[in-house]
Amino acid sequence: MAKAIPRIGSRRNGRIGSRKSVRRIPRGVIHVQASFNNTIVTVTDVRGRVVSWSSAGTCGFKGTRRGTPFAAQTAARNAIRTVVDQGMQRAEVMIKGPGLGRDAALRAIRRSGILLSFVRDVTPMPHNGCRPPKKRRV
Repeated sequence: MAKAIPRIGSRRNGRIGSRKSVRRIPRGVIHVQASFNNTIVTVTDVRGRVVSWSSAGTCGFKGTRRGTPFAAQTAARNAIRTVVDQGMQRAEVMIKGPGLGRDAALRAIRRSGILLSFVRDVTPMPHNGCRPPKKRRV
């Protein structure tokens, strides 16, 4: 008969919910991924551990409206609201992707009151990567 494995760190001891508010983050990195269909804003600490995230889809936008600048602005505001409460003052911004939400998300980040040390475009660019598929013959 196998012995029951004790559960470590169960939800009952109340540690999981309280840990989030304890960690104070003075500096962080804000990653904005703007595709044509959606905009995802992720806030991490300097080591890269995710603190808060939001996207146009989680903010309640459906379908084509997720790709709009207003949806990106709402997503950025939602992601940043929690980290400002945790004491973030300075941040670096990494923007990736060709979408419409790039500028709107950056504008929302600027308005939030966080000092930006730099804004970097990290969109992946191929150095003439993969061979394209052969042309269609109709």
